[in-house]
Amino acid sequence: MKSKIISFALSIIFVFSLTPLVVKADKAPNRITRKILAKEALLNLQNHNLTAVTVQLEPGVIVPTHTHTGFVFVYVLEGTIVSQFNNNEMVEYTTGESWVEPPNTIHSLTQNPSQTVAAKILAIIVAEKDAKLTVMNKPTIK
Repeated sequence: MKSKIISFALSIIFVFSLTPLVVKADKAPNRITRKILAKEALLNLQNHNLTAVTVQLEPGVIVPTHTHTGFVFVYVLEGTIVSQFNNNEMVEYTTGESWVEPPNTIHSLTQNPSQTVAAKILAIIVAEKDAKLTVMNKPTIK
């Protein structure tokens, strides 16, 4: 009986010791920072805009699976990004490297693999005017 009481007491202490961790996680600052640099109508491509945005991923960040409605050109300004498209091979891009994504490509993985250094990219997106530029995909249940 005494061991059951001790076990129960330790369980309660363990649960309450986790509470501060949950609160800290809820109050954590956004680990992905986006900044729109420009958004301009393309005069030679009716009903389309060019949008330039920087995206900073703090160390260890993994972006959920997503797609973009337009053509995307990405240039790594700082750090390293690991990307995977349509569940194909993962590719590591470092400062000065770039890639292009056709519209609606499934961006299966976007990750800053560093645990100490932020990564920053410049994304240039050409999409229809008023289109939602990034669509986060719902997780699939297996």
